[in-house]
Amino acid sequence: MSAHRDTQETLAVLDRLDLDTEKPSDEEVARKFGFEEDYYKGTLSWWQTMKPKIWSLFDEPYSSTAAKVIGVISVFFICVSILSFCLKTHPDMKVPVIKKLLVRTAANGTDFTIDKTETDAHVAFFYIECICNAWFTFEILVRFVASPNKCEFINSSVNIIDYIATASFYIDLVLRKFASHLENADIMEFFSIIRIMRLFKLTRHSSGLKILIQTFRASAKELTLLVFFLVLGIVIFASLVYYAERIQINPHNDFKSIPLGLWWALVTMTTVGYGDMVPKTYIGMFVGALCALAGVLTIALPVPVIVSNFAMYYSHTQARAKLPKKRRRVLPVEPTRGPRLPGQTPAGPPGAPQCGPMGGPNAQNRRMNAIKSNHPKDLMGAPGQKIGINHDEIAPMLDRNHRNKMQMF
Repeated sequence: MSAHRDTQETLAVLDRLDLDTEKPSDEEVARKFGFEEDYYKGTLSWWQTMKPKIWSLFDEPYSSTAAKVIGVISVFFICVSILSFCLKTHPDMKVPVIKKLLVRTAANGTDFTIDKTETDAHVAFFYIECICNAWFTFEILVRFVASPNKCEFINSSVNIIDYIATASFYIDLVLRKFASHLENADIMEFFSIIRIMRLFKLTRHSSGLKILIQTFRASAKELTLLVFFLVLGIVIFASLVYYAERIQINPHNDFKSIPLGLWWALVTMTTVGYGDMVPKTYIGMFVGALCALAGVLTIALPVPVIVSNFAMYYSHTQARAKLPKKRRRVLPVEPTRGPRLPGQTPAGPPGAPQCGPMGGPNAQNRRMNAIKSNHPKDLMGAPGQKIGINHDEIAPMLDRNHRNKMQMF
């Protein structure tokens, strides 16, 4: 029962992830967009007919060939935008900013000189970003207009990343135009890093990414436990190595304070080991060895749980994809039946007709079972077995069986 309940909960989660690649029926589309009554009456307007088609084009990449083309275009602009964002910071992709400065000459005159110390990204990257963000803006507006539920669309985490990243481009554009003379104007470019988060938009095109994200959600308790024990170990070993390095004479002590030891403990427990800070005393080396071992055990313990969750979701997804779509409906779990009291009519399955005590198939089956169980041959026992018979109880029983047989004939 517990395994069956867990399987149903897993299938319910997969239903919410919307992993279906098959085209829904017209009735399901009408129910999703809220004009089910108009669909049954046959009074759908032009917009009610076109709205689901537009939504499928831009939000369901596997619904049709045209939707696949739109999906490929969207993925192309996402990749180009992120690639442009990364390449424009490369020194070979920058051009010097030519500034004309007024200087004073030796003869107390003035002259102009050219300053090329500052560099900026090539102007081609600006036009590439303009084209990409124009597509992102068009896509957001179309999906918002054609969405079946505006509140769910606005509150979706992927959509929040999308329109914040698009808005950051326009804010950066306005700052370049009207606030370029300010000294701290370049700090605003830091917020453009949100554009990297557009990679999460690829979850619409990949069921594997959806399963991976759902795995981390399902493993939230294990991840929280991992972070808790990691922080606990970092604080303990940072304090130990700080005092261990001060016990012996150590002129090249790298651990000047416990906060600096926190960085060393984090790097050691995660098995990264940059080598910028190392213990130089024997006691400090012993603490470092314990820190490394504790880090390996702390990180390795929750990993099997996360892997098993991913394997569970992935296997259920593969099995669910092989089933016909009509058989994917998740049925509610039947409640556990308690002990039946004497004289109580057993409850049938949900939706089954309830029969009274004197009629219906259940009552007839109970009468037939009573006839079979009270048969005289059963009462006589096995051959050679001596039993005690109470004639006062047997006589009414035989008479009742005789009447039941006469009624059947």
